[in-house]
Amino acid sequence: MRDFEGKVVAVTGAASGMGEASARLFAKRGATVAAIDVSPNVVTIADSIGGHAYEGSVAESDFCTTTINAIVAEHGKIDVLVNAAGTIHRADALGTSDDDWDRVMSVNVNGMFYLCRAAVGHMAAAGSGAIVNFGSIWGGVGSAGATAYCVSKGAVHQLTKAMALDHVEQGIRVNAVAPGEVRTPMLSSQRETTPSEADLQAMADATIPMKRLAEPVEIARVVVFLASDEASYMTGEIVHVDAGYTAR
Repeated sequence: MRDFEGKVVAVTGAASGMGEASARLFAKRGATVAAIDVSPNVVTIADSIGGHAYEGSVAESDFCTTTINAIVAEHGKIDVLVNAAGTIHRADALGTSDDDWDRVMSVNVNGMFYLCRAAVGHMAAAGSGAIVNFGSIWGGVGSAGATAYCVSKGAVHQLTKAMALDHVEQGIRVNAVAPGEVRTPMLSSQRETTPSEADLQAMADATIPMKRLAEPVEIARVVVFLASDEASYMTGEIVHVDAGYTAR
């Protein structure tokens, strides 16, 4: 299926994890992919899918605006924006410094806002567009030991709903995917020791009804669906992909 043929799709966080999986799946479905990431590896990913790389930090407003404008200048439009870039700080409030807080908010909230703001202007002029933001199960139910991250993802959920209502009459749909535990580099990051496969399975057994981690492509499939015409009557939705985690 190449239902995104002729579509221009921008994906942040495209150098690894769910962002990379989303970029690859959009390309497989025929899209021209603009891969955005702070990691130089984004160039390798973009080359491997026939896409275009934009290296820089989404925490910088100027970079976000310039990048979206460059994508439109090069390709004539932007049909889809996927905000997958994210970071985490594993600590409670007492273990979260001002710098830790600012870093998480700058990437997870500010960067997403900057990119959405830049994209909706072009989408509104075209009379159509789809944005898919990356929220989290922790944006709704919370979790101990990740205060800044939980707050940032709660903000993402509200940003998604507010922008959906603001721009629905301009033909723009804004939805969010809220993944559960996914086998990505972030899952193992900022821990005292790198978890083994046995550790990860024990975590899955204790917390996930399906008793397994998701693979990045399983989240990417939902992202692509939300961006597609198959989801034409959906906007302002927070779609949980969590193997039953939030059903309890």
